[in-house]
Amino acid sequence: MEESQPTNRLAIPIAVVIAGALIAAALYFNNAKDVGPNIGANEQTNKELVVQKIEIAAVSAKDHLLGNPDAEAIMVEYSDTECPFCKSFHPSAKKIIDTYGKDGRVAFVYRHFPLYKPDPYGQILHSKAGKEAEALECANELGGGVTFWKYLDRIFEITPSNDGLDPAELPKIAEFAGLNKTAFSSCLNSDKYADFVSKAYDAALKAGAQGTPYTVIVLKNKVGEATKTELQKLASPFPAGTIFASDDNLKVAVSGGIPYAILEQIIQIVLK
Repeated sequence: MEESQPTNRLAIPIAVVIAGALIAAALYFNNAKDVGPNIGANEQTNKELVVQKIEIAAVSAKDHLLGNPDAEAIMVEYSDTECPFCKSFHPSAKKIIDTYGKDGRVAFVYRHFPLYKPDPYGQILHSKAGKEAEALECANELGGGVTFWKYLDRIFEITPSNDGLDPAELPKIAEFAGLNKTAFSSCLNSDKYADFVSKAYDAALKAGAQGTPYTVIVLKNKVGEATKTELQKLASPFPAGTIFASDDNLKVAVSGGIPYAILEQIIQIVLK
């Protein structure tokens, strides 16, 4: 990470904390019969919906997008292929598109945020994730968007996460996705996408990502106070900042791999 962004650099280890909190929240939702007023005693609950500035690059033809680029809601996910929470969240995002993308109202964009750079303490969470992001770009170059998604789905399907994927599997995944193994290996070994991935990492920090996955739902129409109230009720059991809104009322962000049921409710709320 750049020295000009020390605050963001310090934020990266928060991913582990966020992940643990989200697991607890997920267990709560799975076991509780009532997620309403009975949770008021929890000191970590969200008493007010967090509202803050969210700046992300506009979705463009250069993005990896599933669905209608003119959708009412576009989920922009900043993700790491070696992150176990990204692995579990990926099917949820795809399911949302399968369910709510048919009428063109919801789309999904995947952006790279591999946690492969050292934090201020010299620690690297996922050293292999940067090269895997490059592999995805090679898949896209050689096979187009359909191949990109097939390659991504396969990585998440077979990786044990936390740097558990053998790099020797990357060309095999390319073959699985229908690519020429030699052409793919040539692209990957050239490091031609190394700078692209590095810039994507920096862009994720600028967008406010402090861990993975980090999803910003970009809206065509501003959310009103009634929508914010509904989002607040949904966010209240989670740590502050897990679900939050932008100050321009055109974005809703989610930090961490929330359960599908909660993600679906967010989509339903913002589409009203």
